[in-house]
Amino acid sequence: MSPTAQFEFILLLLVAVVCLEALARWLRLPPAAALILGGGALTFIPGMPALSLDPELVLLLFLPPLLMASAYFTPWREFRAQLGGILALAVGAVAFTTLAVGLVVRWAVPELPWAACFALGAVVSPPDAVAAKAVLQRVRLPRRTMMLLEGESLLNDAAGLVLFRFAVAAALTGTFSLWDATLSFGVLAVGGIVAGLAVGAAGVRLLGLFRSVELGIITTLLMPWAAYILAEELHASGVIATVVTGMVLGWYQHEIFTAGGRRTGTAVWEIMTHLLEALVFVLIGLSLRGVLLRLGGAEDALQNLGGPVLAVIVAVILSRFVFVFGARLLVGAQDRLRGRPSLGMDLRTSAVIGWAGMRGVVTLAIALSVPEEMAGRDLILVSAFAVILVTVLVQGTTLGWVIRLLGAGAHAEERGIHLTHHEAEAKVASVQLAAVEALARAPDGTVRHPRLLEQYGYRARAAARFSEASEELQGARDEHFGVVLAAVAAGRAEVLRLHRAGRLHDEVLHALEHDLDLQELMAGRLRGGEAG
Repeated sequence: MSPTAQFEFILLLLVAVVCLEALARWLRLPPAAALILGGGALTFIPGMPALSLDPELVLLLFLPPLLMASAYFTPWREFRAQLGGILALAVGAVAFTTLAVGLVVRWAVPELPWAACFALGAVVSPPDAVAAKAVLQRVRLPRRTMMLLEGESLLNDAAGLVLFRFAVAAALTGTFSLWDATLSFGVLAVGGIVAGLAVGAAGVRLLGLFRSVELGIITTLLMPWAAYILAEELHASGVIATVVTGMVLGWYQHEIFTAGGRRTGTAVWEIMTHLLEALVFVLIGLSLRGVLLRLGGAEDALQNLGGPVLAVIVAVILSRFVFVFGARLLVGAQDRLRGRPSLGMDLRTSAVIGWAGMRGVVTLAIALSVPEEMAGRDLILVSAFAVILVTVLVQGTTLGWVIRLLGAGAHAEERGIHLTHHEAEAKVASVQLAAVEALARAPDGTVRHPRLLEQYGYRARAAARFSEASEELQGARDEHFGVVLAAVAAGRAEVLRLHRAGRLHDEVLHALEHDLDLQELMAGRLRGGEAG
C-alpha cells in the first residue's frame, strides 16, 4: 500500500473501532470480544488488504504505554504486600503452563521436536496485560484478588519472553541450559528495574521543573517508550523497566502535578490507552486472514491442525487451574504445619483467578516472531490465535458471570487500617474547616470571611454525619445533589442562550462553562457517578 492508502486504512480502523464499541455497548458484550470478531469480519470484505504485522513494532508500539498506564495506578503498598503471590503467578504459572503445553503438544504431535513444543508453550503461557485490563475494569473483585491479577499481568510478559527466546534457541541450535535461562532472567529483571528507576527518577525531576501542562503531558507520553527502549538497548527487560517507571511516576504524581495538569493528563492518557487497546483487538482479528492464507484456508487449517490446537487450548486453561489450586493447597499445608491460620486464597478466589487467564497482543506478537525455518511454525501461529480467541471471547465474556455465580465479587469495603471513602471525606473536610477558621479572623478576633466559615462548617458537619450513617442518608444526599445538577443545567442553558443571542463573548462562555463543568462533575460524583 502507498503511504496515502496506509493512512486511509488507519482511519478505516478507527471508524471500525467506534462502530464496534457502540455495537458492543448496545448488545452488552465485552468490547474486546466485539473488536476481535469485528476485526476478523473486516478481513473478508472484498478489497480489504491482507495485514502483515511486524512483531517487534507491535510490541514497541502498544506494550509500553499500556503497561505504563496500568502501573501508574497500581497501589505500591498493596503490590508489595502481594508480591509473593504476584511472582508465583507471573513466573511460576507461566513456567508451569509452558511445561504443561509442551508435554501435551509432544503427545499430540510426536514428530515435533521438544524445543518447538516448549516454544509453543511459552507463546501461549503469559496472560496479557491489555486483555486483562479490558476485562477486569468491567468487574468488581476484592482488592487482594484484583491486585494479584493486575500485578501478574504487569510482570508475566517478561517471563514468557525469556522462556520463548531460550526455547527458540534450543530448537534452532539443539542446546539448552536451565542455568543460563535462570541467570538470563535474573539479569533481565535486575537490569529492567535499574533502567525503570533511572527513567522514572529523571522523568519526575523534569516534571517538577516544568510549569507548562502541555510539556508535562508530552514528557509523560515519552516516558514509557524511553524506559522500554533504554532497557532493551541494555539487553534488560523492557517490560519490567516500563512497569517500574510507571510505578515511580504514580507514586510522585501527587507532588509534581498541578490539579489542572493531573486532570488534563489523565484525560489524554485515558483516550490514548482506550484507543490503543481497541486497535490491539481489531488487529488481532485482522491478523486472522494472514494466518488462514498461509495455511490454505480455514478448512485446511481445521482439518490438519484442529486436533493439536484443541489440545493446546485445553492444556492452557486446565494448567492454570492446576497451578492455582496446587499453590493454594501448598500454602494451606505450610500454614497448618506452622500452626497458624491459613492465609491462602479461598476456593472462590482460586476459581476466579484460574478463569481469568486471557491472552492477547503479547501472545500474537511472539507467535509472529517465530523464525520461518523453525519446525512447527504453522501450529504455533494457529494455536496462538485460537488461544487468544477462546480466552478473550469465552473466559473474558463469562468472567463477570463466574464471579456472580461463585459470589466472589467485592462486598463491603475492606476495613482494617484503611478508612472508607466517606470517613476520609469527613477527615479532609474537618482539616479544611480548621484551615479556614485559622485564616478567617482578623488579629482582633473579628470574622473577615463569614461565608467561608459557614460553607466549610456546613461541609464538615455534613461529611461527619454522612460518614456515620451513610446508608440512611444516601437518599437525602442523592436528592440534594440532584437539585444541584438541575441548577447547573439551568445555568448552562442560560449561558448558551446569552451566547447564541450575541450577548456573551466566547472567552466568557468558556470560563463560565469550565466552572459549570466542575460543579457538574462534583455533584454527579457525590450523587453516585452520574456525571461525566
